[in-house]
Amino acid sequence: MTRPAVHAASGHRLGVSDPCQEGPADLRLVPPALAAWVAAAVAVGTSGRWAAGFAVVCVGVAAALLLVRALREGRGTEVRRGLSVTAVAAALLCAAASATSAGLHAADLHRGPVPDLARQYAQVTAELTVTSDARATRPAVRGDHTLPRSLVLNADITRVTPAARESGPDRASTQVRTPVLVIAPARGPAVSRWQRLLPSTGLRLTARLAPPMHGGGGERVAAVVRVPDGEPPEIVRAPTAVQRTAGGLRAALRQATDGLAPDARALLPGLVVGDTSRVPPELQEAFEATDLTHLLAVSGSNLTIILILLIGPPGTALRAERGGLAPRLGIPLRATALLGGALTLAFVVVCRPEPSVLRAAACGLITLLAIGTGRRRQLISALAAAVLLLVLYDPWLARSYGFLLSVLATGALLTIGPRWSAALRRRGVPPRLAEVLAAAAAAQAVCAPVVAMMAARVSLVAIPCNLLAEFAVAPATVLGFAALAAAPVAMPVAELLARCAGWPAGWIASVARTGSALPGAEVDWPGGWRGGLLLAGVTAVAVFAARRLLRHPWLSAACALLMVVAILRPAPLTRIVTGWPPPGWKFAMCDIGQGDASVLAAGDGTAVVVDAGPDPQRVDRCLRALGVTRVPLVLLTHFHADHVAGLPGVLRGRAVGEIRTTTLQEPLEQSVFVRRAAAAARVPLLETAPGEHRRIGPLSWRALWPPPPPSTAPEGPNDASVTLLVRSGALTLLLLGDLEPPAQQALLRAHPILPPVDVLKVAHHGSAYQDPALLARARPRLALVSCGRDNPYGHPSPRTLTALRTGGATVLRTDTDGAIAVTGSGPGLRAVPAGRDAV
Repeated sequence: MTRPAVHAASGHRLGVSDPCQEGPADLRLVPPALAAWVAAAVAVGTSGRWAAGFAVVCVGVAAALLLVRALREGRGTEVRRGLSVTAVAAALLCAAASATSAGLHAADLHRGPVPDLARQYAQVTAELTVTSDARATRPAVRGDHTLPRSLVLNADITRVTPAARESGPDRASTQVRTPVLVIAPARGPAVSRWQRLLPSTGLRLTARLAPPMHGGGGERVAAVVRVPDGEPPEIVRAPTAVQRTAGGLRAALRQATDGLAPDARALLPGLVVGDTSRVPPELQEAFEATDLTHLLAVSGSNLTIILILLIGPPGTALRAERGGLAPRLGIPLRATALLGGALTLAFVVVCRPEPSVLRAAACGLITLLAIGTGRRRQLISALAAAVLLLVLYDPWLARSYGFLLSVLATGALLTIGPRWSAALRRRGVPPRLAEVLAAAAAAQAVCAPVVAMMAARVSLVAIPCNLLAEFAVAPATVLGFAALAAAPVAMPVAELLARCAGWPAGWIASVARTGSALPGAEVDWPGGWRGGLLLAGVTAVAVFAARRLLRHPWLSAACALLMVVAILRPAPLTRIVTGWPPPGWKFAMCDIGQGDASVLAAGDGTAVVVDAGPDPQRVDRCLRALGVTRVPLVLLTHFHADHVAGLPGVLRGRAVGEIRTTTLQEPLEQSVFVRRAAAAARVPLLETAPGEHRRIGPLSWRALWPPPPPSTAPEGPNDASVTLLVRSGALTLLLLGDLEPPAQQALLRAHPILPPVDVLKVAHHGSAYQDPALLARARPRLALVSCGRDNPYGHPSPRTLTALRTGGATVLRTDTDGAIAVTGSGPGLRAVPAGRDAV
């Protein structure tokens, strides 16, 4: 018997599935899965004794409940309906099993001599079994330098021998099985050998142990193994045949993509098998800003696409009209299900059985169940079963944000997505568009609070970017898997398929880059539990309001327009709403954290940029807020990372005339970075001539420092800072870079008639090392300090601030005032901070 109303609602004469199969959602496995999840999350950070005690208590309470129930039933006593005793007992037993598994896994971190040796920073000779691929760390700026990139990989120490000086005469080897994190330098001739290591490879290393990087328990590794510079891996056991096969396929896919454009070349292996070794940091940041990172990791959608290609869309598997390749090849339904299972197993083997891949396989099997049965509502119990089994298999997943996001997204697609899709169809939205839009909105609604809790931000472009990328994911994935299959046997065919897959992959990368570059792509949000709960509440209110807004098309259009304005943030409108930057601004100091980035207005949409800060995104947003589209000159005062690492953000989407730097090319790695960035953007790179005079529009300036030869060379990068005396109409500014007191004193001797100035960019982020004579000679009316919130250097120094205020200067600082704009001159001189009223 059919239900015509259901069929009619589906938009198809047969409906999206056989409606007679639909029934109430089966939630019986949800409480046990949640209990196991919570128990594992707690138990992996505690002692084994606590986990064992908790498990015993849970088993005892469950046994008591079941015994009481059995006694009541034996006496013929009616058991009241309500919360099922069996369900509570099942949840307690699953929690006990999960705590036991977590306790056993956590015990590996405390068993044997490795934890004690790590606390002693001991030198050891260890035999290890590699358990993951090598992955490069993201470069980060700390203070005035960029932390060197490293290669990290997970491994299990199987035998450890302390060095003689660490253990005295007793140097006995100990056989263990202790998980560790191996860190090797990402430079030198040995890098390629580390990058080619496959899981299950046996190594022998002589290295120093260290405690895990984050204290407080709950670590997945017992120690960190720091490999000395230039030390190659000594392989003592080859990887297994399965891992060699998987590694060969991954390497063949990378080879097939070698000829693609840079973004497609980097992204396609990540889309297909989760290989992100080629993804540059700026592209990774763009995917994070647009909440597209699930595409860079192996996810259930990859396997879903392949299974749908095999079997067809959900709901068709039980009908004669079912789609996909299987019925066209004459494969029966049961054989098709077995083939889908084999594909899932191959997927796990090729993509490596790591937690993210296991999550993807579980989600793919859920989709396989949907395809095979068409029973959408019963998939909640399947998801709960997958969570339960995975947490019991690997309790560390209970503390994984990636696992949480995967489960939340899958649950949203199974529960919220269909309802929202039906609501959109009732309002005239085409079925396919309604399904895609509802899926993206549902996943974002439940995952955004978790992302905000981790990253303290909210992406306003996540839903549109996911929608635009969604249409390219399927062709890129299908063609990428085809290239993966063809590469070992026919590389020319694989290269052709990879070239076809490169077009949609390049589109996805373009969506990420374009979305992340929008001024309102990300909004700062409170982090931690409070921020997550606050966003969850805001999301619930927004969903409640949206249900009513959809009944009023004009009001809905107005809200959509406001959202577009919030994302695009056109500079003229932003200036009207926020009052920043003020009309006629002449100088601005960007709030870019611990570093320097200043902007000198040189005409409509034109500015000279002095230093670029440590973060490309933050300096790019500052320039967008100022409405700067043309930069005739970028001047980098010196090569410390907190002044030059953000250069790509200045170059992004702007017409840049030239880049000028100081004469001292130190630190060398940052000098090389600037040269590469300039060459990639095809912007001329020149050195600032000592004493040169320049003029651009209303701006004119003179380079006061460094001095010309044969003067004594600067002692370091700070003292080589290009120092500018700038005039903008009647406004005078002195920009000191990071000059230290010896160079400040030499500057005064070289320019004895240095005039007083209106604005002083305080040297070296307001550090305590200032020359009082220079401050007295400059006599600034405004003293501006660029520094980061809660920086570890104590910048700015209270002594420096007191000296400036005693000299009559009004002091503003970016860590408390935000970005600062200066306007006017003479009696009309004022500073307008973005964070508070003008002064």
